[in-house]
Amino acid sequence: MTGKRHEYQVVVTWTGNLGEGTARYAAYSRDHDVSGEAKPTIPGTADPAFGGDLTRWNPEELFVASLSQCHMLEFLARAARAGVVVTRYVDEPSGTMLESGDGGSFVEVVLRPRVTVARSDLVEACAWLHEEAHRTCYLASSVAFPVRHEAVAEVDSASADRH
Repeated sequence: MTGKRHEYQVVVTWTGNLGEGTARYAAYSRDHDVSGEAKPTIPGTADPAFGGDLTRWNPEELFVASLSQCHMLEFLARAARAGVVVTRYVDEPSGTMLESGDGGSFVEVVLRPRVTVARSDLVEACAWLHEEAHRTCYLASSVAFPVRHEAVAEVDSASADRH
């Protein structure tokens, strides 16, 4: 593949040594920090099913969030270029992972963006913008499972009143 190359660097630091390291599977915490230059630290852990802390982010949640963020950012950029005024965007994505033997893999992620636009004549364009955002999202095109979207578009009642 040719094109402009982008590099991404983070620091993942395990903070879960409870005194005896990994002497036993139950002897350590899965807690860790994800950090990067000039960014707030993300408190990470394992999925609670694998001994993680429910109050910290796990890699699977961050993976689903990353796919959602990528789609949203692509959608918003395309909307701005197309003159589609988006006033609100909320997604409640979900991912399905299947365990098998010593591993597992994601089998699907479903994005559920709820987009609010300024005028009713902009609603129809949202379906096409979602298709284009999906097609061009770097992350969705990098995974080996389906990333579907069940998008809803509605009119911003406050904006509609002003037009």
